[in-house]
Order: sequence, then C-alpha cells, then structure tokens
Amino acid sequence: MSRWKLVLIAVVVLVLALVGWRMFASRAHTPADASGGAGSGAAPVPVTVEPVQARDVPVYLTALGTVQALNTVTVNAQVSGQLKAIRFDEGQEIAQGDVIAEIDPRTFQAALDQAVAKQKQDAAQLSASKSTLARYEELMKRNFVSGQDLENQRQTVRQQEALVAADAAAVSNARTQLGYTRITAPITGIAGIRQIDVGNLVQANGSTGIVVLTQVHPINVVFTLPAQDLEAVRTAQAATPLPVTALDRSDSHPIAGDGVLKVIDNQIDVSTGTFKLKSEFPNATMALWPGQFVNVRMLLRTVKNGLVVPTQAVQRGPDGDYVYLLQADDTVTMQPVQTVGEADDTHMLVGKGLETGQKIVTEGQFRLKPGSKVTPLAPGEVPKAPTAEEIRKAAQQGTRGRGGRH
Repeated sequence: MSRWKLVLIAVVVLVLALVGWRMFASRAHTPADASGGAGSGAAPVPVTVEPVQARDVPVYLTALGTVQALNTVTVNAQVSGQLKAIRFDEGQEIAQGDVIAEIDPRTFQAALDQAVAKQKQDAAQLSASKSTLARYEELMKRNFVSGQDLENQRQTVRQQEALVAADAAAVSNARTQLGYTRITAPITGIAGIRQIDVGNLVQANGSTGIVVLTQVHPINVVFTLPAQDLEAVRTAQAATPLPVTALDRSDSHPIAGDGVLKVIDNQIDVSTGTFKLKSEFPNATMALWPGQFVNVRMLLRTVKNGLVVPTQAVQRGPDGDYVYLLQADDTVTMQPVQTVGEADDTHMLVGKGLETGQKIVTEGQFRLKPGSKVTPLAPGEVPKAPTAEEIRKAAQQGTRGRGGRH
C-alpha cells in the first residue's frame, strides 16, 4: 500500500472519530436540556372552568310542523240560478250562519206558492170528503146508505189525507229550496278569495264553489317524529296532555306556546319510519296561519336534578364524548361522559361520567392534553399579566434552549 493511501485512510478515520464524538456529546446533553425545559419552561395553560350543576331539566322533542285549519269548507250553491248578491268581503272573518251570497229567488218563490196552493186545494177536498163521510155514517144508522158506499167514502178520505200529507212535504221541500237561495256560512272562518262574481249563473254543487272558509280558532299543527319516540310519547300522553310550542323557522322566539298534543296517528309510515302527531292551539291572536311551516317543540318530561354542563365543554373523540376534568393539583384529565340531550341553547344534559360540583374546562381545551398543568379561571376572567421577573426568567430559559439546540 502506498504512502498516500495510508495518509488518506488516517484522515478518514480521524474525521469519523471526530463526528462520532460530537454526536455522543450532543446526545449526552440533550436529556438534561429537555428535562430542564419541561420542568421549568412549560408554563401552565390558562383555561376557563365551570362547575357541574344540578337542576331540573325539561326534555323536549323537536320537529318541523305544518299549520292546518281546524276545518276547511268550500261553500257551494245547493240550487242553480243567477247570483244576485255577494254579502262578504274577501279576508273577512265570517260567523257561522251569516249570509255569504244570494241567488235570484223568484223561481223558487213561485214553486213554493204553487205547492202551498195545491196543498190548500187538496185540504179543501179532504174537508168535503170528511163531511160526506159523516153524513154517510148518520144515514147508515137508518139504513139509507149501503155499507159499500160508506166504505168507499172512507177510502176516499184516506186517499185525500195522504194527498194532503204529500202536499205538506212538497211545501216543505219548496220552502227549503227557497232557503238555499240565501247561502250561509256553515262554520266560523276566514273567507278566502271570491271564486265567482255577481251576475253569473251558478250550478248546484259546482266544482269551484263561491268561496273557501278556513276555521282558525282553534287551529292545528301537524308534525312527525321518529318511530323510536313513539313509546315515550304514548306513555307521557297517557299521564297528562303534552304541552306543545310553535316557534319560528329560526327557533329564535315562540309564535304560539299554548298548544297541547291532541292526536297520535294510528300507524307508522314505513317509507320514512316516522309517525304523525296533531296538536291544537287556541290561536286567539291568529299568529298561526294555515299552510305555515313552524318548528315544533313538545315537552316530553322533566328530569329532576339533572347534571348540566356548558355545550362547548363537551368534546368528541374516537371513543365518544369527553370533557377535561380539573384535578386538585391544577392538572386536567380526560373524562368520558354520556350526554342524553340538550338542556337549553347553551347547556347539555349529562347522564354518566360526572358529579355535581366537579369543575370542567369550558374554554382553552385545544391547548390541553391529559396531565397538562393549567391556570383555572372563572368565566370572563382574564389571565394576569406576567411580571418583569417572569419575563426575564422566560427570556433566559429561551436563550439556553436555543444554545443547547445549536
């Protein structure tokens, strides 16, 4: 081997030895530096904590509902004729029995007069036949009239009595037909848009009608719930009528809060897995209108002394819901919980995992992990500003940390 090769091998060995020594020295100092940073440089994380509260919590079921009129009637003419007058204003609330429209009554009045005249004529004939019958009965006692003539007269009287009864029915029918020329409201309700104008010829039981009346006092709200809620609703409804509240589409405020559940439908819709319910509202102020969409909130039951936590405290993990629970040494631990529903717009009802009075983290969770040191703060409290000494120590620790890494 030549001299230059020996020199080159010696240089390479020297360089490798120097690199190995530097790596060994770096590893020897790293644990001390790291432990020093963790022990003295990991400042507590400021977080907001609140205690777990116990209070009575109402349990609601919510759904999208549709407002339906209690009754809807399309008012039709029951006799044909020319429309003589309209007696309502569109959009007006009409009381039951009020006159809505009038049909020309002259033809029907004439028919009634004719029926009355016919009845009087037949009544007069019946009176004469009864007088003849009375005379025949007197003459029969003296044998001046045969028995056959007497029986024939009796049959004549019976026939004319039946005729007079038929005339009375005809008079009643004609009077009824005349009454149908005054079209009255069958229910109390709001009149819709008029379907026909004065002067037109209306047909009895026409397809369009004259106007549609909708009854809005009271009014119904129909909504659906999942089939799995059926048993709970039936059980609660058997004990007491369930209160129902109608809210606007944004759930910001109640429209009507005095409704009650009236009907649970008798079957489940197999295509959607839901069942229908009907609630009733007095609707005194007409806040609900037929065809309107509302959000429905039905009070199912009230949980006594339920455990309540702020909604933002509950986190979702791969194994389910959890919260960060504050320990006595101002560290936190990850506590699994089981939520059973919303207590209100800002709180959740917890079924398992917590006890009354325990403090949980409600703000600042994103910086935490199990065992993290924290500075617990009350809601709205701001962390104290660091002192000059704390700033100086932090700067020194930062400088040493950078030097060690370098």
